[in-house]
Amino acid sequence: MKFFLDSAKIDEIREARDTFGIDGVTTNPKHVMNSGKPFLTVVNELAAEFKGHPDFPISVEINPHLETAADIVDGAEKIARISENFVIKIPCTNEGLCAARKLEAKGVRTNVTLVFSASQAIVPGKIKAKYVSPFVGWKEDSGDDGLDYVRDIVQIYRTYGFDTEIIVAAVRNGYQIGEAAKAGADIVTAGLAVFRASFEHAFTAQGLGVFQNAWDNTVTD
Repeated sequence: MKFFLDSAKIDEIREARDTFGIDGVTTNPKHVMNSGKPFLTVVNELAAEFKGHPDFPISVEINPHLETAADIVDGAEKIARISENFVIKIPCTNEGLCAARKLEAKGVRTNVTLVFSASQAIVPGKIKAKYVSPFVGWKEDSGDDGLDYVRDIVQIYRTYGFDTEIIVAAVRNGYQIGEAAKAGADIVTAGLAVFRASFEHAFTAQGLGVFQNAWDNTVTD
C-alpha cells in the first residue's frame, strides 16, 4: 500500500519525502488555506519541487465553485498544464463525473473525491478515473462506520476489474491505516502528524528503555 501525504505545506512534504518516502501528495482548498499562501503559489511550488519526477502524483483541487462539466474541464486543463505530476481532484457529482470522464479521455488524470458510499464509487471505476477517494474520518465523525464501505469498494473493484486506484482519505489514526491496508486499498493519505503517531507505540518506547538500561549495565571490554 502506498502512502500519500495530505498537505499543502512544502516543509511538511519535504520532511515526509525525506524521512519515510511518501509516494505522492494530496491537497485541497483547506490545506492551501492553512499553508498561508495563495493557491497558485502553492501549485507552482509543488510543480517546481517535483519537476523531473513524473511518477510522484500530486492531487490538486481546482475551484470548487465550478458547477458545469465544461467549466470544470476548462479549469482542470489549465492547472494540469502546469505540471505532469498533477492529478485533478473532481467532486463526485453528476457534473463532476461527466467532467472526469472527458478529462480522462483527454489524458488528464483525475481523482474523484468526496465519495461517501459504495454506489458513488462505481462510476469513477467505470470511467477509468485514475483515483477515487472515499473519506473515512468524515463518515466516522457522523457516527457511521468509515471502513465498511471501503471494503465494499475494494470488493466491487475486484469483481469488475476496475483499474482505478482507491485512496482512503480523511484518515485520522493508525488503526484506520491498518484497516485500510487489510481491506486491500491501494493508498492511504493522511497528515504528517497522523503518520508520525502511527509509527509509535508505548511498548516500543518501553522496550527501548529496557534494552537501553540493560546496555548501560553490561560490562564492556
